[in-house]
Order: sequence, then structure tokens, then C-alpha cells
Amino acid sequence: MTGPQRRRQLVAVGRSVFAAKGLDGATIEEIATAAGVTKPVVYEHFGSKEGLYRQVVEQESESLLEAIGSSLGDGGRPRVLVERAALALLGYIEEHTDGFRIVVRDAPPGHREGAFSSILSRVTARVEHILGDEFAARGFSTGDGAMYAQMLVGMVAMTGQWWPDARSPDKHAVAAHLVNLAWNGLTGLQRDPGLVDS
Repeated sequence: MTGPQRRRQLVAVGRSVFAAKGLDGATIEEIATAAGVTKPVVYEHFGSKEGLYRQVVEQESESLLEAIGSSLGDGGRPRVLVERAALALLGYIEEHTDGFRIVVRDAPPGHREGAFSSILSRVTARVEHILGDEFAARGFSTGDGAMYAQMLVGMVAMTGQWWPDARSPDKHAVAAHLVNLAWNGLTGLQRDPGLVDS
């Protein structure tokens, strides 16, 4: 194998082992054996187990952010954008289950914030802008858009963490239910909500 081919192979093997055992549970020996190489080969390419883990997290984070970002980047009505974002997340989970399990775990060494938290922060900023425009059009406080963006992205993210193990219903049905709850809740928003029992 060429150097780049070997790196890709080790990242793929590392992704599988880290998804199953986590960073602390996985060993370089295990990864090397699964890849059919010696431990020094892994060290030569990544310096350490943590270096390989960081590479896996970075690749998966980029893939997930690209999937969600492109779903929000094509324009469209807010409901359509919510549908696209939910489907993008669930599609990524379906195609990259091991990668998703790694991304939602703890931050890689040297990172203060978890990869998933960082991705969600970036997505939330995009959603905040979309909701701000929608709120302004309805005469609502655009300042509330930030809070609602957190709620909406949080709802989708939590569902995304539950779905890899459930896998039922399929991603289209889950996305439809997510949008049903989010959109029908949004269309019935009160301008000045209050609690019934406060």
C-alpha cells in the first residue's frame, strides 16, 4: 500500500474499533492486528492512539457538518429546511453509524469541546438565522430565534442519538415525525407564551 492508502486503511479500522470500544477501551495492538500491520506502523502514521482517534473524529465531524450544512444551504421555505436537516442527520447516521457513535462521545484529547457539541453549535447558528427571518415575518421577537434554534437543534440531535440503536421506524418516518412536532408546534406559537401553572 502507498502511504495515503495505509492511512485511509488505518483510519477505517480505527473508526470500527473506536466505535465498539471507545478511546480508552481500544488499544494500538488491537488496531494494528485488525489492519494486518505492526504497532510501529500505526505510530509512524499517527504518532499515538490519540492521534489516530483525533483523525477519525475530524473526518467524521467534517462529513456530518457537510451533510447538514448542504441541506441548509440550498435555500427554501423554513419547513423544507427543517425536513432536509433532519433527513441529512439521519442519513449520515444510517451510512456512518460507527463514525456517528464516535462523534457523539467525549471530546478527543486536546479539545475542550466535544465534536458533536461543536457541530451542533455551528448548525444552531445557521438555524438561528433561518428562524430569525421567519419570526420577523410573523411579527415575533427575532431575539427569540436563538432560543428556538437551540430547542429545535436539540430535539433533532437527541432523536439522532436514540435512532442508531432503534432503527425503526425508518429515517423518512422519523424525520416526518420530527418535523410534525417541530413545525406544528412552531405554527401554533403564541407571541407571549406563559405557563398555565406558575
